[in-house]
Amino acid sequence: MKKYLKAVVSGLCAAALALGCVGCGSSAQNAKTTQVTNITVWTYYNGDQLECFTDLVDKLNETVGAEKGIVVSTESQGSVNDLEQSVMDAAEGKVGAPAMPNVFSAYADTVYALDQMGMVVDLAPYLTDDEKAKFIDGYLSEGDFDDNGSVKIFPVAKSTEVMLFNDTDWQPFAEATGTSYDDLATVEGLVDTAEKYYNWTDAQTAAPDDGKALFGRDAMANYMLVGAQQLGDTIFKVKNGKMTVNFEHDAARKLWDNYYVPFVKGWFAASGRFRSDDIKAGNVLGYVGSCSSATFFPTQVTNDANESHDISMKALPSPEFADGEKVAVQQGAGMVVTAGKEEEIEASVEFLKWFVQPENNIAFAVGSGYLPVTKEANSMDAITSSGLTLSDSMEQILTAAVDTVNGNRLYTPHAFAGGSSARKVLEYGLSDLAAADRETVEQRIAEGQSAADAEAEFLTDDHFETWYQDICSQLKRYEG
Repeated sequence: MKKYLKAVVSGLCAAALALGCVGCGSSAQNAKTTQVTNITVWTYYNGDQLECFTDLVDKLNETVGAEKGIVVSTESQGSVNDLEQSVMDAAEGKVGAPAMPNVFSAYADTVYALDQMGMVVDLAPYLTDDEKAKFIDGYLSEGDFDDNGSVKIFPVAKSTEVMLFNDTDWQPFAEATGTSYDDLATVEGLVDTAEKYYNWTDAQTAAPDDGKALFGRDAMANYMLVGAQQLGDTIFKVKNGKMTVNFEHDAARKLWDNYYVPFVKGWFAASGRFRSDDIKAGNVLGYVGSCSSATFFPTQVTNDANESHDISMKALPSPEFADGEKVAVQQGAGMVVTAGKEEEIEASVEFLKWFVQPENNIAFAVGSGYLPVTKEANSMDAITSSGLTLSDSMEQILTAAVDTVNGNRLYTPHAFAGGSSARKVLEYGLSDLAAADRETVEQRIAEGQSAADAEAEFLTDDHFETWYQDICSQLKRYEG
């Protein structure tokens, strides 16, 4: 998969450069102005993402930039955390910090903090109604912190969640039990299938209670936030930048029953840093994660005995709660324009508008594993007609992701002070408890207890209530 993506990106970016160079000389010679506006863009892109982004920036400089007197330079600051730290250091004027960039990649919580410092430009006045209407619903509103129509985060590439399976090792189980991928369409169906897989693998050995896990999740906060939305609950209610916790008891119990319980029973698992690591180690057969993570899906499984075999991938929509609303996660950093001279702001907007033109946005989005942000570009017809040759796996991934975006209400919580910290409570509050309690269960089974006896104390109403009260208490620290 990585080799394929690398080849696609290299070829795509080379083609973009070739197209961009046609008439470059005449554009430069016939530039209408001798005044040049320089803008700097900071990103967290690395590897293939950075390569393609840089090539597209070069294309802009040689064409539209040469014509309009705009020169864009780009710098990668490393990881997302490194970028956020660099931006905050620059904003606060710390000794040794570089000057604030004109444009940078960011998630909503970072942008909100900078907006409170008066350093973020509202791009709404720079976009016509027709230009705004071209974006997928919900993408522009992510940066509307005051609910007044402002645009403080410009979307350039987005992602959503899909479910990825080791199809090779799924097939023997499916054939033996009459199970199909259709059974995984709902969260409840996934849990039932995971129990069936555990029992099927358990029966293949003489030892009792040693079945295998079927499934894992990459981003638990997404499960909590989006799952609650599907169940009619908004955990973080935000108005005017202030959050109120609204974690309803029934929604919390549904989330608990469909993650904590199957985890403690050994039907779900999470051992590696990412669930793609667990796929590679044979710890699970499938996981839900970002569509961009699909580029890291392994092509082989290596077990504890260091035995390896090749596997193929199956991409599916992320399961949703039965009878719940069709809601999917909206994620992916956008671009932010910082306060500065008017000509710099206008040049920054010119760059961003150019970047989301379908041919450019598809080139970057597909090359980086993300999705285009406009309605016109976010379709398989647009992607396949762009000239890209897609592998079967990549076509599956994009089809599942595009269908998810077009067939669901997309959700991301409004930004608020302390939002990142509150999200971490959701990320670890349930998963860490599940992992710790499962470890205790495994120790008890190893000492001779039955699985039913080992699990019993963790499956009580009291155990749920203790967790529920604790997580609500932790979340309330970030209210107001």
